[in-house]
Amino acid sequence: MTQHDFRTRANPAAGGAARSETNQASEFNGGEKMLVHDFLLAENVFVGLSSSSKQHLLRQISEKAGEATSVPYRIIAKALSDREVLGSTGIGGGVALPHAAVAGLESVFCLVVLLAHPIDFEAVDGEPVDIVILLLTPASARTEALNVLSCVARRFREGDAVRGLRAARTGDQVYAILTA
Repeated sequence: MTQHDFRTRANPAAGGAARSETNQASEFNGGEKMLVHDFLLAENVFVGLSSSSKQHLLRQISEKAGEATSVPYRIIAKALSDREVLGSTGIGGGVALPHAAVAGLESVFCLVVLLAHPIDFEAVDGEPVDIVILLLTPASARTEALNVLSCVARRFREGDAVRGLRAARTGDQVYAILTA
């Protein structure tokens, strides 16, 4: 990580906030509740990333995911690019949810970025994006992928979560909002 890329990074030692299962739960296959903290680590939250374009951002987050998962970033970047060909994962309201099934990935991986400046992401509403949630799932885990997407989408239906993220100044604050 270079200093010019990020203002702050979440502190993995931070205790985080109390978790509310009703706000972020989605069903696992066995009926267990899936919570954001089940797949988001505080160390994978970044605030202040500078990116010049959608393609540049996808490469940056692919590199970060590659470092964290040991899956070569080129495999991740290709999976994300292939997914974007199907339609933009810019879901509107300044939020993008790039996601893909990745060969060689052993478990769900999530990375959250608050951009220093919004960028064009070809979002469905045409608005620039400043909040990015990367979700990667093992290629063999289709049901789990749907559960993870559902869990994250549920958090973003709540206007308070998006407003809170935009007001956050540290990775710890972002992590606390998403896992509350």
